[in-house]
Amino acid sequence: MHMRTKKWARPELQACPFYINSIKGPDAEDGILKGTWRKRFADPDLPLHLEMGCGKAVSTAKMIADNPGVNYVAADLSADVLGVARRNIVSACGENPGNVQLLMADICFVDKLFGPEDAPERIYIHFCNPWTEHLRHEKRRLTHPRQLMQYRSFLKKDGEIWFKTDDNTLFDDSLVYFDLCGFEPVVIGRDLHGDGFAPNYVSEHEEKYMALGVPIKYGIFRMKGETPDFDPTRYHLKRTE
Repeated sequence: MHMRTKKWARPELQACPFYINSIKGPDAEDGILKGTWRKRFADPDLPLHLEMGCGKAVSTAKMIADNPGVNYVAADLSADVLGVARRNIVSACGENPGNVQLLMADICFVDKLFGPEDAPERIYIHFCNPWTEHLRHEKRRLTHPRQLMQYRSFLKKDGEIWFKTDDNTLFDDSLVYFDLCGFEPVVIGRDLHGDGFAPNYVSEHEEKYMALGVPIKYGIFRMKGETPDFDPTRYHLKRTE
């Protein structure tokens, strides 16, 4: 997500008690994050959910406020975006909610930040960049096997990935990815709102496509026990552009 520089964002994030910066820089947190996540919350025994690419956290803030019995890590790469996310979360949940950590991170290397000890029960991937302009960009997708196999390395047994997109190509390709990486579908649909799926927290991006009449594709995929034996870094769809 691209956004104009917000001079207030970094100072507000640095003063935020539930913000963590994993990117190198003067305000980056020292030490290893992997294996430490559950003890960072007021109640470490609650279920742990991760959102990969939370953006401004319009929908995330509502979800956190409605579910005090779940711990959340909301991750994104941009400090400017996360500054807005922090304000939305504070507006919905108060100055220091005990069930959220806001993380600045490069999700492409998420397995460096989370380990089996963290064992989140759920990952949300909502409206990520579809990278459909060129087939060579396929590996940048957050649902590509290179990413899904990273998620497998730390998801709890029978953990789930909740996926939403407006993009037909990304959705169809992702169905192939999930199957290859040992995730079985629990729910799949091509019209989230028409199907009446719930619970559903609507982001700005989702509102935009709802207004345009574009059906939202969605799915819940559960991790199966057996890990597929293949090299995801070498995988690409056999398709001509």
